[in-house]
Amino acid sequence: MSPRRNRPKGDGSSGPSGRSAEEDRSDRYGGWQTSEPWQGEEWSVRHVAGASAAGKTYRCPGCDQMIASGVPHVVAWPEHSGVDERRHWHKACWNAKDRRTSRVQRSRNAPRF
Repeated sequence: MSPRRNRPKGDGSSGPSGRSAEEDRSDRYGGWQTSEPWQGEEWSVRHVAGASAAGKTYRCPGCDQMIASGVPHVVAWPEHSGVDERRHWHKACWNAKDRRTSRVQRSRNAPRF
């Protein structure tokens, strides 16, 4: 009797994992990527799992608070721009982006990021 096969059989056309390159790219950061309209343009929105964000902190442009290491969040950028325009948002802040005021007020001695 032969041992049980633990890996799914693939036809080999979509790579070793059985998924397409697009699926591998979206799963790399533990989430999925979509496109959403906002402020008159299309935005690429990637949902990032907490495990893939371990060891990194970011400042959310929606609430101006830190996104702690290991916290699931959203990375969004205009589709026409490059990676330099990516911003990391709390999921709740991204969902409430249309209900927020146009400018977050900071105290005089708050750091600018």
